[in-house]
Amino acid sequence: MKKLTALLVLAGLSQIGVAADVVGNAQNAKAKIEMCIGCHGIPGYKATFPEVFAVPMIGGQSAKYIESALQAYKKGDRKHPSMKGIAASLSDQDIADVAAFYSQQTRTSDPK
Repeated sequence: MKKLTALLVLAGLSQIGVAADVVGNAQNAKAKIEMCIGCHGIPGYKATFPEVFAVPMIGGQSAKYIESALQAYKKGDRKHPSMKGIAASLSDQDIADVAAFYSQQTRTSDPK
């Protein structure tokens, strides 16, 4: 029983190490940001679903903030239905890549 417990603890610790190793790559995000640009790339854009609201420009936000927000949408902690659907389609690596990309942009830059 002690061996099984030790094995389970080690397996759990190895998973923590893997999750911590996800590093965003802004270059890889270029193929993943098409779904972001349509709303977050238009200055002054207002979305109308599920209600009218100003869509924030995410260029220049910190990578940690963007990652945290996308993870919260993915888990359902943030409740915007469109963002939840988008975030749910992203892997942890995708989220890190997108966050790295947008953190290198400026608030009004056009993603390239």
